[in-house]
Amino acid sequence: MASSNAPPETLTLDRLTTPVGIALLVTDEEGVLRAFNWTDYEPAMLAWIGKHYPKAQRVEGRAPPAVRGPFEAYFGGEARALEAVPWKASGTAFQLLVWETLCGIPAGVTISYAELARRIGRPTAVRAVGLANGANPVAVVVPCHRVIGANGALTGYGGGLPRKRWLLDLEGAMPKGQIAA
Repeated sequence: MASSNAPPETLTLDRLTTPVGIALLVTDEEGVLRAFNWTDYEPAMLAWIGKHYPKAQRVEGRAPPAVRGPFEAYFGGEARALEAVPWKASGTAFQLLVWETLCGIPAGVTISYAELARRIGRPTAVRAVGLANGANPVAVVVPCHRVIGANGALTGYGGGLPRKRWLLDLEGAMPKGQIAA
């Protein structure tokens, strides 16, 4: 399926009950995931959608099976189920580079922000990498939760640290001592 570069005309908002809260999946008319977050952050997510897709009509509905199915499987315990979800995000070239690099971190593995900066070829851009990580609009699919502090501490997750811990536990990641050097 080819995805056009034109902004979406319609965004479908689907709510999915998960073990850690209700998730909001936002897909375009081509069935591509454009945003993901938890409904307790819905006002901020809707503001983000309005900023990045100002002309898109928002409708309530069900995400297509190619998106919803893998999310159901993931939250049912299949740690690698989200790898095939089609996604497209609006962001700067730097953010897109960080997000694409995040997709190379397999389930069950955590890395530090410094390691992520090194992987994009910008080893001194740790703070900028952290900001890009935090701006990720398709969390979980673009696995920003797999980035942790250099000392193994769980730090900074937009969905809250208890969710980050849950996601890493689901994936079999043991943060302490498991950071890629």
